[in-house]
Amino acid sequence: MHGTTESAAPRHAISFPPVEPETVRAEQWTFDLMEDGVRTSIRAHDYPEIFRRPGLYEQLFHERLRCASPRTARDALLSELRDHGADIHALRVLDLGAGNGMVGELLTAARVVGLDISEAARDACVRDRPHAYDAYYVADMTDPGEDLLKQLDQWGLDALVCVSALGFGDIPVAAFVNAYNVVADGAWVVFNVKETFVADDDRTGFARLVSGIMGSGALRVHRMERYRHRYSIDGEPLFYYLFVGRKVHDLPLDPGWGGHAAGGAFPGRTLP
Repeated sequence: MHGTTESAAPRHAISFPPVEPETVRAEQWTFDLMEDGVRTSIRAHDYPEIFRRPGLYEQLFHERLRCASPRTARDALLSELRDHGADIHALRVLDLGAGNGMVGELLTAARVVGLDISEAARDACVRDRPHAYDAYYVADMTDPGEDLLKQLDQWGLDALVCVSALGFGDIPVAAFVNAYNVVADGAWVVFNVKETFVADDDRTGFARLVSGIMGSGALRVHRMERYRHRYSIDGEPLFYYLFVGRKVHDLPLDPGWGGHAAGGAFPGRTLP
């Protein structure tokens, strides 16, 4: 059974040096960390450096910058499940970009499988939230390989969540597409993207992904909402779009996604 055994983490001395507004908007800022009298500068998305310090990720992004996405996504999913007479206890969830297990810990009523490209993330999860997942895979989903796909298929996954992990070089479009195509038809799908990633002038590929999901009919969207994800280091709110829906069918194989598309690897899987 799942449980939550997160131990008290040390407090960290964090400060933000002055940066240009363009650097803040591009999420290329750094923060200073004082440890034993030594000041270290760490990039905002240098997760191996952040995760190896217990509690630093939580203190930086969730306490200092007030990230609301994990609970917002969890609450939206629970609301939709209630509205459709579904039971979270019956779900088998793939948490793509699982990180140190913050989302997995909020979904422990279900069976949850974590997946991340970073061994540092997996190690932080094992250290801080050892019971957040039934299994945790470290893999590159842009090219997952048949062995991993078979292992994931054995879980009978009927939900996909991807929270605060798309963009900024963390999870590319192809990785999301391959994960989407691993879960069963009829699966619940929850993901969020920064609002600029769905704008007409987006160059990250996520606007094309969202339009592709909608245009192909691959996802039946039940909820789409704009909300405050967190604050930037200069105090400005950052807005994301949250999507909750049910998968209708695999996303089409499209060279434009990049990577190696794994769509259609397991045809014919449908929920009762």
